[in-house]
Formats: sequence, structure tokens, C-alpha cells
Amino acid sequence: MAQPNILWIVTTQWRAQATGYAGDPNARTPWLDGLASGAVNFTQAVTPHPMGPQARAALLTGRLCPENGVRDYWDALPVYQGQQNPSGGRVPLGRTIAHALNDRGYATGFFGKWHLAERDRNAPFVGEAHAKQIVPPERRGAFQLWEGFEGGFLLNDPWLHGTRLPEPKHFKGYQADVLGVRAAAWCKEQSAKGPAGGPPYFCVLSLEAPHPPYHAPTPHVAEVKPAEVQLRANVPHGGGVERKAREELAGYYAHIEATDRVIGRLLAEVDLADTIVVFTSVHGDMHGSHGVFRKCWPYEESIRVPLLIRREQGAGSREQNRTDESPVSLVDLPHMAVAWAEGREWVCKRDSAAISMPAPTEIPLQCPEAWRGFRSAQHKLVLKNAPSPSTGSGQAPSTDSTGSGQTEAVWLYFDLVNDPLEMKNLAGDPARAGEIAELVRLM
Repeated sequence: MAQPNILWIVTTQWRAQATGYAGDPNARTPWLDGLASGAVNFTQAVTPHPMGPQARAALLTGRLCPENGVRDYWDALPVYQGQQNPSGGRVPLGRTIAHALNDRGYATGFFGKWHLAERDRNAPFVGEAHAKQIVPPERRGAFQLWEGFEGGFLLNDPWLHGTRLPEPKHFKGYQADVLGVRAAAWCKEQSAKGPAGGPPYFCVLSLEAPHPPYHAPTPHVAEVKPAEVQLRANVPHGGGVERKAREELAGYYAHIEATDRVIGRLLAEVDLADTIVVFTSVHGDMHGSHGVFRKCWPYEESIRVPLLIRREQGAGSREQNRTDESPVSLVDLPHMAVAWAEGREWVCKRDSAAISMPAPTEIPLQCPEAWRGFRSAQHKLVLKNAPSPSTGSGQAPSTDSTGSGQTEAVWLYFDLVNDPLEMKNLAGDPARAGEIAELVRLM
């Protein structure tokens, strides 16, 4: 069987619940709904790390943080380990999916947000400083063609640089539109080489939307009134949390609709014969659920991401238009791609997915804790560093199996089957103590 083309469409902060096909009444996503109608919908998919750099590092390397070299928000994706390999060269620690597919004869292209280079801690998160920062060629993950930006959250009028743009160039228009057009053109260039005249391609379209600023203008999409937004039942009613959630979500869903249109245009322009299309997001957003906002939190709104995989008939698909409840994680996507490139099927052999924030963050609104845990379709268990014995936590700590010498306490334990909105934390339930202790032992 011929090697299929592979197209990854990766968004930012698009939580799994926020699509029409997932039943969100606020989400206008006709193009994604159409994609889902002929795709495998991984209904239990998660991000392994609900924060941009850590999630992207896992997505590109197929290795969890900090094993891949990225621990906190400010870490850049490493290029090399310090030690020498037996042949005398340095061992690549930052080996990515692009390395793997280059080795298997693919043309590899990346378009959009990178968020894995060294960043200036003193520069504003939003603005041109990070948007115009040059990502040097050796830091571009081995993509043969790389065209993007480090960060900056400029959802309109982006600055791009890369293989064909040695200096940052200012482009007018909605960021996702600009990137989608350029990614589509590159994919069509590869397809035009013909099945005998060119290699298969692997393209990553990495979009910032629907990330804040939520009220950045959206082309041809009007925000609904905040009062019309239907909130999840785990958002506290009344007061500041509800007001903030409604106000943010009005803009959030406008960017979702605008980005859905970009994705639809891309899929309409690209020849999808012999192509596997993947749609996902690096993490979600709390939007007031459980009274908190943004990401890094271990709750469903933060860690659950959409994941659709569609194979056109020419790619030999036998798995379309169905749901899959396997505990798939973003860290699995590179391994899937390698399997497809080698003509193999990838099968999830775990019964749960690892989730963690390997380092706390000082960024406002995000969860300030470091934590680790697992999620299956049935349960979620999360541990965090225990307070000192003198303060007492009310929960029995366990020794950290990472060997750090710290102790951990059970923070969250949810029965996701009977409590999908995570309204009842069972971590302190005496009736669950034995069950929890056994699960902690297995972690």
C-alpha cells in the first residue's frame, strides 16, 4: 500500500466539548461536523499536559514531559543531549515526528505557532515581541519547510518567518486564514508532483485560535450576546465567575466558528485522496467550570481535547464514521503517523492515559500546582505535592515514585461514568480509600 499523505490540523485552547458534533449548543462548526461524519471520533482523547509548550513538546516528540526535555513553560525543545553516542555524534533529544517521517521518505512542512523556542520572560505575552522572534533553523524540529512564529497571540495580521521568509514578514488578515491558505498551497504543490514524481507529504497546520484574546476581531462572524451563551452545569451561577465566563465564551465561540471555516476551506482545496486528516487541539480552557479559568488544571475542560482522524478511501480506510473510546493522548499521534507511514495499524494498548503538569506556573489564572495522574473512561486520579506533615492535609500522602524524595497527596478522584461534570471529588471518601491506594500503587 502506498504511503498516505498526513495532514495535522492543531488548534489551541479548543476543548473537546466545544463542537457541534459533540453536542455543544453554542458551537457553530458545520465543517468539523462534516469531517466527524466520516471520521473516527476519539471521544476520550486528552492532552498529556494542559499547557502549550509542554503539550506541543509531547505532540511533536511522542514523549512525555519532562522526559522530552521540556518541563516548564519557559523551556525550549532541546536539540541535543550532552552525551556522545557510540559513533561519536551527539544524541538528539529533541527528535520529532518530522525526523521520523523524513527518514521514511516524506516531504515535511510546518505552518504556524511553534511555542517551543527560547522566549523572553520580560516580553508581553501578547504582541509583536514574541510574534517576530526568530526561531533558528536548528530549532525548527527538522521540518524541511518551516513557516511560522514563536508566539504573540496575534489572531489577526500575523508575522511569519521561516524557510522561505528569512526575516519576519507582516501578513494582513485573520491569522488562521493566512496560515490555512499557505498550508493548502504547499500541500497542493506536493500533490502536483504526482504519485510517481514526488514523495508523500506530512503537513502540520498549527493555529493559535481559539486562544485569547477572545475578543480579537473575527472575519464575518459576530459574537453572540453573553446572556445567550449556554454554560456548563459546573460553572457557578451568579456573581463574577458567571459574568466572566459568559463574556469570554461569546468571543471564544466566534473564534471557533471562524476557525471552522478556515478548516473547511483547507479541506475543500486540498486533494484528500490518499490522505489521513487529523484534527485536534493542544489543550482546552476551563471557562469558569469549577470556578476557575484557563488551563493547567486537571479537570475535563482543560485536559480533554477533540480528536478526529479521517482517512479518505484512497488511503485504504476501514475505520470511518465511528467513535473510539480508547484512552488516546496527543503523545500517541507521532506513533500513529509512523505506523501509517510504514503501512501498519496503530492500536492503543493502554487502559488509561497519563496526565500531568510537571512544573507549577506563575502565569495568572492558570493552575499554580504541579501534579500528575491518570485518566481512563471510568476514572481520573490526580496527585499533587503534599503539605508538610505539621500542617496536615486530611489525606494520607504517598511516596513519590519518581524518586524525588517528596511526598504526594491524593488531590482529586472522580467517577467519570456517574459524574462526568466532576461535581463530587471522592479523594477523601473513606469508602474509596482502598481503591485509591491500589491505584496510587499502580501509578
